[in-house]
Parts: sequence; C-alpha cells; structure tokens
Amino acid sequence: MSAEPPPDAVPALPTPNPPVSADLNPTASVLPTEPPSVPDGRRGTACPNCQAPVGAKDRYCEECGQEIGARRAALPRPVGEAGGQAGPSACDSCDGRDHDPDGYCRGCGQLRSQPDRFEADLGAVYLATDRGLSHSRNEDAVAAAVVDGPGGLPNTTVIVVSDGVSSSEDPQAASGAAVRAGVDGCLSALADGESPKDAVYAGLLAATAAVRAIAKPDGHSPSCTYVSAIVRGYGTGSFEIAHANIGDSRAYWLRTESSGATGRPSQKLTKDDSYAQTLVDFGTDEETAMQHSRAHHLMRWLGADSGADPSADSCVGEFTTTGPGVLLLCSDGLWNYRAGAAELAAIATGADRMPAARELVEFALRSGGRDNITVALAPIT
Repeated sequence: MSAEPPPDAVPALPTPNPPVSADLNPTASVLPTEPPSVPDGRRGTACPNCQAPVGAKDRYCEECGQEIGARRAALPRPVGEAGGQAGPSACDSCDGRDHDPDGYCRGCGQLRSQPDRFEADLGAVYLATDRGLSHSRNEDAVAAAVVDGPGGLPNTTVIVVSDGVSSSEDPQAASGAAVRAGVDGCLSALADGESPKDAVYAGLLAATAAVRAIAKPDGHSPSCTYVSAIVRGYGTGSFEIAHANIGDSRAYWLRTESSGATGRPSQKLTKDDSYAQTLVDFGTDEETAMQHSRAHHLMRWLGADSGADPSADSCVGEFTTTGPGVLLLCSDGLWNYRAGAAELAAIATGADRMPAARELVEFALRSGGRDNITVALAPIT
C-alpha cells in the first residue's frame, strides 16, 4: 500500500519492488475456512449438501462437513493452497515445479508468482482484488460471508477488507489474518445475539488479536489496515449497516441516481486514521491536506507495534438507508484515484454488480495502478 505509519513508529521503508507486467489473469477463488457459529433460526433443518438433519445451533453437518448457513470467500488464496495457483506452474527462475507449502521453489528458492487478480461472487456481495501495475505481490486481502435466511434471501452479510502496510515485514500475512479473523469474529458475535454494532467491533478485536499473534519476538511485526461492515435488513426495504475501521481503507454508501432513488446521498462512512485526516481535523481543507508529503502516513493500524487496542472513538459507526445503491469497501489503491463518493457512485452503480466491481478495479489500473486494488460491493436494493 502507499500508506505507511509515521517514520518514528516503524522501520525505514524497504527498497521499492521493481515494476511488473500489466497483464491481467482474472481468477475466481473461494477459500474454505473453519466454519464459525451462525445466527440461530436462519436456516432449515437439513444440510443443503447431503440433506442430513442438522440442529439449530450446528456449525456444520456431521455427515459431510458442509458449513451450515454461511457462504464465504477469502481472497487472494495463499500460494501453494489449492486454488491459490492454477495448475503445477513452473518456477519463473529455474523452471522447476517442486514448491514447498509456502510457495518457494525447492530448487532455487524463488517465490512462486500468483495470478494478478482474484474474484468471488457470493450473490449478496462481489469481491475483486488485483496486484496492480507496480507491486510484485498483492498485499491486500478481502473476505466475506453471507448468512442465508428464510425464503432464500440473505439475512446477514459480513465483509472485511485489509491492506498490508508495505513498510512492515510480510504485510500480506497481516492482511490475510485480519480478514479471516474479522469475518469469524463478527459471525460468532452475531450468533451470541450481539447487535451488529457490537458484532462489528468484536470482529475488529478478533482481527487485532490475529495480526498481533503472527508477530515474532525479534521485532518481526506484520501490519495492516482494516475496514469491515455488517449488512442487515434484506426484504424489509430499510438496510442497517454497521461498520468499523482502522487505518485508511474505506467504506462508502453509493446511491444509484435515478428518478425513484430514495436512499440517503452517497457518502463516505468511515474516517481515516491518517496524517491527512489529522490536518483536516485541525482545519486544513481536504485537498490541501492530501498534498502533504506525509498525507498517507497512518496514525493507527493493526500490528504488534500498534498497541493492544488501536481503536478510537470514531472507529465504529452505524448507517441506515434504503436503496437502490451499493455498499463499497475498498483499499486506498482505488480511492487514491477517485475519493469522492458521488464520483465513485457513477462507476459502481453503472453496471451489474460483478462487472461494476471489475470496472472499479480497471479504473484504478487505467489511472496508474500504483498500488494493490481491492473492492467489495454489496447491493442495497
């Protein structure tokens, strides 16, 4: 990512990665994870896979292992995992095909490359993450879960986007851990009967703990940003969105501009934890603040060097609206090129949802693609 914590808080920036090819290789990927609890009363009494009986509080089918009630995805898949790399690809350095579980060639030690883009369509949310044109790897991550309700309508959607801090070691490990733990934390809290606002905060705390857990005593401290949302209200006409963030990954409500639009105006839902935002808080106009040399330096982030609880009073919020429109969660690889909500809405609501998610990524690539790009779109209709 282009944002880094202040220089006095993290090690000096490493040498930038060399430019890479702009060729894209779109790849869909859905990552199975250890199934969490899901809200009671939102599923039938039979496994959707094998039709075996399941109890109201069962997390997965005892007969076939199918996760009950939740469809989920996490991107990108780690190199070396099934689906993380299409086929037994050859090493870019020595043409060998024997890689260890972490994706390193056993012959020469070269890390196997990943596809440039991963996508997932969960129906209620559409995910895309792209390496961009300048980075040698994707340090972003995105995960989501859709809990189905009666009649086939979604009951709850949980989304998390994270952007690894490039000045830390193994930032992709931090972002991957954050999105998976964040989704699990939200679902578990909802299953315990907590409100969406409390559940989205529980997901943030779970992500914080997960990122801190991968640090090592020698100062190795992977770091990342975090933004998440829980959507409820399907079938009622009014949607409740609870959101949480640390860092400068963002959530936006983007209204479809039409004669029948009744939802609230397009707007940014989250507040950045950045030096630019600090300047704005002290009276500097946003355009001037974003021109500052330290504009993207983070004031808060997730990592072992961020404190046990990096959250602030502004990190959790609620928003209620009617459709039509979309909820957008994204890394700064997108909003760096178009930060205004109305301008983003013109792209995000101008096509069907998966094509709209792709178009947001393509827009960032056409604008320079200097960072990893991640978007998640949830329709509000």
